[in-house]
Amino acid sequence: MNTLKRAVLKIGSNSLSLAEGGIDETVIDQLAGVIAELRKQGTDCILVTSGAVAAGMAKMKLKERPKDIVGKQATAAVGQGILIERYSYYFDKYGMSCAQILLSRIDLVEAEHYQNAKNTLEKLLNFGVVPIINENDTVVFEELCFGDNDRLSALVAGMVNADLLVLLTDVDGLFTANPVYNREAVLIPKVENVAEAKNLADGTGSAVGTGGMVTKLKAAEMATRFGTPTFLMNASRIAQIKDIAEGNYPLGTYFPPLKHKLNGKKRWMAYAALSMGTVIIDAGAEKALLHDGKSLLASGVTGIEGFWERKDLIKIVNNRGEEIARGITEFSSEETEKVKGFHSEEIRRLIPEIKAEELVHRDNLTITQEY
Repeated sequence: MNTLKRAVLKIGSNSLSLAEGGIDETVIDQLAGVIAELRKQGTDCILVTSGAVAAGMAKMKLKERPKDIVGKQATAAVGQGILIERYSYYFDKYGMSCAQILLSRIDLVEAEHYQNAKNTLEKLLNFGVVPIINENDTVVFEELCFGDNDRLSALVAGMVNADLLVLLTDVDGLFTANPVYNREAVLIPKVENVAEAKNLADGTGSAVGTGGMVTKLKAAEMATRFGTPTFLMNASRIAQIKDIAEGNYPLGTYFPPLKHKLNGKKRWMAYAALSMGTVIIDAGAEKALLHDGKSLLASGVTGIEGFWERKDLIKIVNNRGEEIARGITEFSSEETEKVKGFHSEEIRRLIPEIKAEELVHRDNLTITQEY
């Protein structure tokens, strides 16, 4: 019985690119074929793909990936049309329709925009269309880009409540050491604690891509917090993805979902929304948030950074500068500065119109620190 009702597949530039430059159409053909097989088994699929810059590099006869953001944007603008045309050709070969969706982080920072993106994906799946997602490299500016499609794929997996995220890469999975340099490196088939595994990865990407193992582990960390199991495998075994729907995992590394997953609103707060400022809290407030399940009170705030209005999202950091949570605040930055360290009675005296007892209510707060 197929329990895999919805899957997100992500493939990177290095896995899609030919050594001599350009896009490897054999890989696109294999992807289209395996997605067709999964759909026959009852699994809806979303594909997150890199490759626009790589396709543009080949068309423009560039030997090196542009290092500046404008150069990447120009190259991606050339390559995006080439990339989606090739996908459309091979999906049509297997009797499927696909739709290109270009996302930048700015599209997801507002709760309404995030919901609109989710609704569009759901509607396409209902129509039987395969969404093909890439970061909108042509218009995004550096401060608001995902930087790699690994984290974008995890965000999409959470957005659509996927049953599985598959990260296709050019290695067999996560190893105990870098297998390129260490022959004694051993593949790790299952990782229970992603945070502890991060020290096994280096951050190096490829000549045509931005992702390395670090970004894949961050994506796995995000997805598993959303309740989505993640599987890291070699793109050379694309055809074996269809076996996963029957419970047979190929060679790779499996990251099981966390038991206590973030809900939709808290997913958005933790990973999609942009914070407008920061509050620094004392040790007592840190304990109340992390271990006692409490709201954040103004009495626990020792300092602020930035400017924000009521109902904006803010970061919450401890006195060591470590982010521990994010949340929607009931106080502006000016009001927070005025009432920090004070208790409810004093707050009502200073700002009579404020009715909230909490700076950030527990329902509007999500813990971002692993503990």
